[in-house]
Amino acid sequence: MEYHSVGPGGVMVSGSNVPAFLTKLWTLVEDPDTDPLICWSPSGNSFHVFDQSRFSKEVLPKYFKHNNMASFVRQLNMYGFRKVVHIEQGGLVKPEKDDTEFQHPYFIRGQEHLLENIKRKVTTVSNIKHEDLNTEEMSKMITDVQLIKGKQESMDSKISTLKHENEALWREVATLRQKHAQQQKVVNKLIQFLITLARSNRVLGVKRKMPLMLNDGSSTHSMPKYSRQYSLERVSPSLPRPRLPTTRSV
Repeated sequence: MEYHSVGPGGVMVSGSNVPAFLTKLWTLVEDPDTDPLICWSPSGNSFHVFDQSRFSKEVLPKYFKHNNMASFVRQLNMYGFRKVVHIEQGGLVKPEKDDTEFQHPYFIRGQEHLLENIKRKVTTVSNIKHEDLNTEEMSKMITDVQLIKGKQESMDSKISTLKHENEALWREVATLRQKHAQQQKVVNKLIQFLITLARSNRVLGVKRKMPLMLNDGSSTHSMPKYSRQYSLERVSPSLPRPRLPTTRSV
């Protein structure tokens, strides 16, 4: 394994099987000049990053082509590093100091040779071993998928039916609205006709009653001759009727 200096006071471990990111990370943690911002834990099984804002601005640009803390953490995750959460913190209470701790089984102080065992994660289908697949589980999975597919097709059919029924209902509603509007017009015309008819009948009734009211107020002299005679006879039935001459008296 080769060694050559990198940066002020730093020593980078370089090997044919060690990725550049890991050699730079080892240098960062080993360099005493960067201890205020990144250093080993007391046990040597993990390392701490303090004050992420200062670390990303002052340290990262010296070793990497960026100053993004999120990118640095993402690279750590790609190589299998994990954040350390202490039981007393419970993962809920943040420490008083801006302190983030990372750990990897092969990243241990004083054991540089273990760096060769740290590999970058590659998530591809080709990495899945056929012997790890359980035939029974695969059969059950295929059955579940087919069942879900059948339910999905049934739901699609029901949705299509409901869609057609909904369209038919809307067409029926539109037809009923049109008929209602037409019937409303007919009703309005009928009401208008009845109002006009009632007004005309009222006027005709007044014209017919006016002559009768004048006759009722007139004197008996205005009555016709035969009518007066008939009235007098009806009023005085006890008066002797005049006798007409007969042939004997003549």
